[in-house]
Amino acid sequence: MLIRKYEPGSDEAKVMQMLRDQGDEWKCYWTAEHCAKYRDALRNSITYVACENDEICGYSRSLDDCGFYIYVCDLLVKPAYRGRSLGRALMDCLCQDFPGQTVFVMSDVDEYYRKQGYRKEGSVFEVTVNQGG
Repeated sequence: MLIRKYEPGSDEAKVMQMLRDQGDEWKCYWTAEHCAKYRDALRNSITYVACENDEICGYSRSLDDCGFYIYVCDLLVKPAYRGRSLGRALMDCLCQDFPGQTVFVMSDVDEYYRKQGYRKEGSVFEVTVNQGG
């Protein structure tokens, strides 16, 4: 298994297909309405892919907060490759490439990260504009 930096020319279509294969759970990225924006996000983020032969088995996408912190936005491993520590290896790449920076995960699967031994730190809130007076 090889983990490397994302290469838009060869990886984009494969990552987008992997998202479509996940169904509605990831449709906020692959629908016609959002897919161009997400392709830009993949290119402009810290993105790694886990590959076996010519297949992308998983990926992570993160943001660098100007050298203060790294925020993991997305981490996905194909179901057939889960249980092989690929998610952990993708996270380890961030720590190796950005030593001394704290890595935070924006998660909706907290149990996975607890199982990895990561410590829960704070909460994430969605900010909405109050439409009613």
